[in-house]
Amino acid sequence: MSESKNTEPAVTNAGAEQAHTQKFVYDFTEGNRDLKDLLGGKGANLAEMTNLGLPVPPGFTITTEACKTYLDSGDEPKELRDEVSAHLDALERTMGKKLGQADDPLLVSVRSGAKFSMPGMMDTVLNIGLSDKSVKGLAAQSGDERFAWDSYRRLIQMFGKTVLDVDGDLFEEALDAAKKAKKVTVDTDLDAAELKKLVTKFKKIVKAEAGRDFPQDPREQMDLAIKAVFESWNGDRAKLYRRQERIPHDLGTAVNICSMVFGNLGPDSGTGVAFTRDPASGHQGVYGDYLQNAQGEDVVAGIRNTVPLAELESIDKKSYDQLMEIMETLETHYKDLCDIEFTIERGQLWMLQTRVGKRTAGAAFRIATQLVDQGLIGEAEALQRVNGAQLAQLMFPRFDETTSVETIGRGIAASPGAAVGKAVFDSYTAIKWSRSGEKVILIRRETNPDDLDGMIAAEGILTSRGGKTSHAAVVARGMGKTCVCGAEDLEVDTKQRRMTAPGGLVVEEGDVVSIDGSSGKVYLGEVPVVPSPVVEYFEGRMHAGADDADELVAAVHRIMAYADRVRRLRVRANADNAEDALRARRFGAQGIGLCRTEHMFLGERREMVEKLILADTDAERERALEQLLPLQKKDFVELFEAMDGLPVTVRLLDPPLHEFLPDITELSVRVALAESRQDANENDLRLLQAVHRLHEQNPMLGLRGVRLGLVIPGLFTMQVRAIAEAAAERKKTNGDPRAEIMIPLVGTVQELELVRDDAEQVLAEVQKETGVDLKLALGTMIELPRAALTAGQIAEAAEFFSFGTNDLTQTVWGFSRDDVEASFFTAYLEKGIFGVSPFETIDKDGVGKLVRDAVEAGRATRPDLKLGVCGEHGGDPESVHFFHEVGLDYVSCSPFRIPVARLEAGRASAVSKGSDSR
Repeated sequence: MSESKNTEPAVTNAGAEQAHTQKFVYDFTEGNRDLKDLLGGKGANLAEMTNLGLPVPPGFTITTEACKTYLDSGDEPKELRDEVSAHLDALERTMGKKLGQADDPLLVSVRSGAKFSMPGMMDTVLNIGLSDKSVKGLAAQSGDERFAWDSYRRLIQMFGKTVLDVDGDLFEEALDAAKKAKKVTVDTDLDAAELKKLVTKFKKIVKAEAGRDFPQDPREQMDLAIKAVFESWNGDRAKLYRRQERIPHDLGTAVNICSMVFGNLGPDSGTGVAFTRDPASGHQGVYGDYLQNAQGEDVVAGIRNTVPLAELESIDKKSYDQLMEIMETLETHYKDLCDIEFTIERGQLWMLQTRVGKRTAGAAFRIATQLVDQGLIGEAEALQRVNGAQLAQLMFPRFDETTSVETIGRGIAASPGAAVGKAVFDSYTAIKWSRSGEKVILIRRETNPDDLDGMIAAEGILTSRGGKTSHAAVVARGMGKTCVCGAEDLEVDTKQRRMTAPGGLVVEEGDVVSIDGSSGKVYLGEVPVVPSPVVEYFEGRMHAGADDADELVAAVHRIMAYADRVRRLRVRANADNAEDALRARRFGAQGIGLCRTEHMFLGERREMVEKLILADTDAERERALEQLLPLQKKDFVELFEAMDGLPVTVRLLDPPLHEFLPDITELSVRVALAESRQDANENDLRLLQAVHRLHEQNPMLGLRGVRLGLVIPGLFTMQVRAIAEAAAERKKTNGDPRAEIMIPLVGTVQELELVRDDAEQVLAEVQKETGVDLKLALGTMIELPRAALTAGQIAEAAEFFSFGTNDLTQTVWGFSRDDVEASFFTAYLEKGIFGVSPFETIDKDGVGKLVRDAVEAGRATRPDLKLGVCGEHGGDPESVHFFHEVGLDYVSCSPFRIPVARLEAGRASAVSKGSDSR
């Protein structure tokens, strides 16, 4: 969602906007790009291009406030009709003709335009003003009868589907029948007489399906189209897209009324989409698509294959040269990649839209550094042009092209990535199979907004039509999905659910295919993957050089270096062994924020834990602990060596003890069978008794964490001794261990004080025994609501807090994560109760408020209290910004997410400083 990350203020003059709260319509000459909240992205940018003196067809914008009023009340604001009439009168005077007049009609388009780009998700109607009378005037004025009737059939088709809710397939079937009757394959081969018949057919479809005639009054057409655009804001596909892209639901859409210019007036006319840089790679050059004798929807719909934009130079050099100048003007003005829609009407170039273009993750990093080198932006702004989600995409594996997997086709590399899955040919199947655990590739001739559900469910998208500006390409790039478009050699038959490759090879539904969004190649079968060059860079196996992969690595390196320089938050790793710790360190970890000691009790050590649990006497328990002590100490020595000189926060045993025992059902069956054979094992009987004794209805809220340390004598002190002895051993060998001991699941300061007293006694003993000065910090996890609410008291006994946001989220919401995510989270997301899972991004209003309050209370008691977070939220981009805002000292996350956290911590600092380092 590149445009939504734009750091420009939505409104630069809040007072000026407040003064216009009752003004619902703005002429293009009145607005500017800073009024996106009010005019939407499209309207604000049309106004900006008008201000720049670029050739924009005259028009006006109905504000998002009008839309919100309409959606809230079910009716348009009472002032709106008069304002629209006044602006329409002004437009008619400018154009010298009336909307829909019989002899030389003014025609307009009615287009949606939200603050953030939502390609294809809302409605557009072109050619408003055409009727049975005005179509004849348009034919006479243009001197092209075919063009007039083609424009009229397009209006009825768009209006019928968008405004009157007629099934769009009915129009397509009638159009296909007309082409079939003439034995042609493209609609441009239909002549005026055939299009006139098609108009009659379309009007009959409207009458039959909508129960009314197609409106002949041009103002009625416009008013109904405006309402349809308003209502499309709450359409299913628009709501789904907003949830996917995390766009707020309360913004509303503006409506742009623009005088029509026509690209379907013959070979000297056309329409196109252009990018000032390649949105897939970020490279500079001439990128885009052009289609002669067509209207704008034909390009993005992918229903006709376009030609590369560069070919416009030989088709219409004058317009091409002018377009290149405008593209340079816009990129310099916006200081970013611009996505441009244009139309050429009989050799006259018109600009219909510009916006900051969506781009792939790799392009985002390259473009950001290129713009720095060109002096257009500074390093701080470059850091804001990328994000952690994009960096995570760059760390995914890529295909190993040295393997002998069969290449069956090649298309346009529209959105990079390596996607493998079973071929499916409609969105319903994609969703159904995906929910059953299958990975799928959605294959279509071209996609349209109704395919959004399937595109979200699929690993990647493959189309046989369209280019880099088609619906599939634009939406896939916005979602970070792998996409290959315009694979013309592949014949897609959605009805037969198959795809035929050159040579007759048939791919049936369910066959595995692989698509490479970086090269455009399509493979039969599963292609093995190799590590991403960005991961190799983070692991120290790759350096910046000259080829494409190295160029990307160089861009990532530059931005990461700046992020590390400016960030305040330190980034630690959740790691439980030396191997993970070393990898985390290579990824830039500045310590370990969570070492889960329970992972050290698994494998062959489980038997020792069983002995501890089964111990009937103090002597048996002490023997079990003595067996565990040297093993724990060895683990810590290795961990401290891997993280030498950096802090290592060791969490004492947290989970319920029954997790280290056999499954109750399996053990019961085993004992029952043994008893039936009269050869029951004494140890199994004791184990079964222990399992029953420790069984809990809700173990996550039972005997675990600090409670274990208080009811099982010696358990925590054994762990503290292992940590202390390991630290002393490292110090004796000139190491620099910086251990921190963390007590889990504390709910009251008294629990912490009891464990702390025992721990300090052990530390004093080890210090005396070894002669090594040990200064180990003692702190706690804040993972229960009560701990957060009494943080001021707990801080009296804690030198640090680490927020365990996984458990804190469970206990605040009353959710059992393992159960609820599979049972009802999907429904909650679809109904809009959640914008995103609270386990993925921190719930700022609930869980976040507890964190904020605990930070303030803790520091009020102990100003030097060190604060961190060790739940997986520590690696979530949006959550990192929250943790920066509330004043934590560090975040901790899994090793693979460390680069993402580093980047986002830098972005958070750059935002809060509000300065550009140019």
